[in-house]
Amino acid sequence: MNELRIKRAYRAARISDGARILVDRVWPRGMTRERLRIAEWLKEIAPTADLRRWFNHDPAKWDDFRAAYFRELDGKHQEVSRILELLEDGSVTLIYGAKDKILNNAAALKEFLEATLRECEMAAAPDITGTRTILRPGASGEAQ
Repeated sequence: MNELRIKRAYRAARISDGARILVDRVWPRGMTRERLRIAEWLKEIAPTADLRRWFNHDPAKWDDFRAAYFRELDGKHQEVSRILELLEDGSVTLIYGAKDKILNNAAALKEFLEATLRECEMAAAPDITGTRTILRPGASGEAQ
């Protein structure tokens, strides 16, 4: 599998980053598109403004933030699928603007995507005919 990483928007872009996807709802202050070198801006995959404001990067709220954000991500199949498609083609780096390198939406999104990939791998089991049944990310038993 290709590598999935996170990186702060203010760090220099590298070739090894692969496809750089901005996953914040708000454009990073003072950054140009040329400097960011992003392949895409998936602002729809970012936490809602209400959730982001509530969390306010408070470490005491991290677990509750992750749980609430994961519930939001469960309803964002198109955006999640887009990142997974890019990951099939090569490495992907999720770009974020937050100062906290550990407790941020990109870290939570990376965790969600990795769990989704594990679920898909476990759910991809041979059926009677020897073909594979693959479940949609976030689906529960609904074959695609």
